[in-house]
Amino acid sequence: MDSTQPPAPAPAPALRPAADAVVRLLGGVDDARLEAPTPCPDYAVRELLGHLSMLATAFRDAGRKDLGQTTNTAPDSARPVLERDWRDVLPVRLRELATAWSRPEAWEGMTRAGGVTMPAEIAGRVALDELIVHGWDLAVATGQPYDPPEDGLRVAHDLLAAAGEDDPTRGTIFGPPVPVPADAPLLDRVVALSGRRPDWSPR
Repeated sequence: MDSTQPPAPAPAPALRPAADAVVRLLGGVDDARLEAPTPCPDYAVRELLGHLSMLATAFRDAGRKDLGQTTNTAPDSARPVLERDWRDVLPVRLRELATAWSRPEAWEGMTRAGGVTMPAEIAGRVALDELIVHGWDLAVATGQPYDPPEDGLRVAHDLLAAAGEDDPTRGTIFGPPVPVPADAPLLDRVVALSGRRPDWSPR
């Protein structure tokens, strides 16, 4: 084997399992829960769902390289607004996001999301991280079990562990890491790296 050859690039992760895990949570969100608090300090469940809808659209279009208003808008530029037909629209957008990033060409070149231009291979991983972490936000805020894919958790962990304070994966939604034991479950470590307390409760 030629040791001068560069290492093969890591295979692109699949977003479908993480998107499906979030979709499964949507059916457990009744109207009475829309004003419930979430681990995102300024978001009730309503705003969290609105944010999920916005990010699904933005990263779907980033994967398609369909750049424009949806990919140029920073996530903190306005408070998320939940559409009245979100129960119909949001599952479709989440699945469209996963489909967009199932194409090999989605991971090639540069793209843009949240007003940030970045390599597509990074943008796809950011999208997966957003699904994993905000899926947890929604699950704990609405009292539902959450079982994200382990390979997606590993991608999210590696991305967040490498992120600095000025990294585009951080901002108003992802804060400074919270200390947890080194042997904590992988989901807890991901949640903590995103700036959340794994033992967060709405009560």
